[in-house]
Amino acid sequence: MKNKIIITPFLFLISFTTTFSQNIDSLTNLANKGDAGVQYKLGYIYSNGKGIQKDLKKAFFWYKKSAEQGLAVAQCNLGDIYRTGEGVSSDLHQAFFWYKKSAEQGFATAQNNLGYMYENGEGVLANTTQAFYWYKKSAEQGLAVAQYNLGEMYDNGKGVSSDLHQAFFWYKKSAEQGLAVAQYNLGLLYFFGMGVKKDLKKSAYWIKMANNNGYKRAGEFWNRFELWKYETKN
Repeated sequence: MKNKIIITPFLFLISFTTTFSQNIDSLTNLANKGDAGVQYKLGYIYSNGKGIQKDLKKAFFWYKKSAEQGLAVAQCNLGDIYRTGEGVSSDLHQAFFWYKKSAEQGFATAQNNLGYMYENGEGVLANTTQAFYWYKKSAEQGLAVAQYNLGEMYDNGKGVSSDLHQAFFWYKKSAEQGLAVAQYNLGLLYFFGMGVKKDLKKSAYWIKMANNNGYKRAGEFWNRFELWKYETKN
């Protein structure tokens, strides 16, 4: 059940006193005066082409300006740009640097992605203990992807002693938010009675949910083990 997730792209829109209908020149004037929120907003506009031609280099420029002033969401987006190399040459060390800045401010998505980089040795020496630490920080804030990743760590004993009860707990948290791969893994635990009492009806329920949400392996498992036999009829 190994299948870690990193969130990308990071295109979060946060609240501002300005609106998208404002003239770009007016926004640029505010950004040039050092308004970190407006700088972030310009980065968002240019990265998405919101009412203007998409320009990833300008998106990078404004995200960086905002990130350097300490805005956590901008730091996270800047980390993603460095990781993917969109608008700038790919640099995993810089990606790690900016994810960490954002994560240390409590930004859940950055915490998850920092965990991913620690686990996979991207931009930093691999360290599963640190990966577990940051996944947990993010999961405790309710991020479904991080809850799934944390479940995987418990499931496979990476960065922490193997604990199928905790794996079940976090897969369930994530599955209840609709993450298909977590729904699939939760279904497997119910099917095999790992970390929870075996329950084929609940297994069928979650495997079907995962399949309905587009997770291909769930459909294969459903057919192979004829889970429709255990499906609860309304």
